[in-house]
Amino acid sequence: MTYRVCFVCTGNICRSPMAEHVFRARVEEAGLGGAVEVDSAGTGGWHEGDGADPRTVAVLEEHGYSSGHTARQFRASWFPALDLVVALDEGHLHDLRRLARTPDEAAKVRLLRSYDPAAGDALDVPDPYYGGSPGFEECLEMVEAASGGLLDAIRTALRGNEPMERTP
Repeated sequence: MTYRVCFVCTGNICRSPMAEHVFRARVEEAGLGGAVEVDSAGTGGWHEGDGADPRTVAVLEEHGYSSGHTARQFRASWFPALDLVVALDEGHLHDLRRLARTPDEAAKVRLLRSYDPAAGDALDVPDPYYGGSPGFEECLEMVEAASGGLLDAIRTALRGNEPMERTP
């Protein structure tokens, strides 16, 4: 069984490609590359076909991550093939749940920072697009902090073939 995860932000050029590359590295480090497929998309199609934002690329490469990427828009038709859709903020969570055609599809959508116990109630990863490099560094820190908990949840799901726990 391959477990399929898709990270989703607004335009698929900043937060979601960052989460995709960081999480793919965690999956590979854990020896789960053959069991977990990692992807990303945006709620909008403004940047479809573009690469990741140069500031995203710079932060990823500076921290030893890969950065190759082509932006695309999330499609409701993808839900059946995905096990988990990871939203980067509340707006994405609501947009994705509205796209879902069934309660089961809506239940697949989770916030990334819900996997970081230190996040508390602050579950949004702020959009760094309109700021400078510090915002991209902060985004990376938040993504890295949540990746361990997400990996643990997926390991549990793979072992027991259990559905992921639902959050608001």
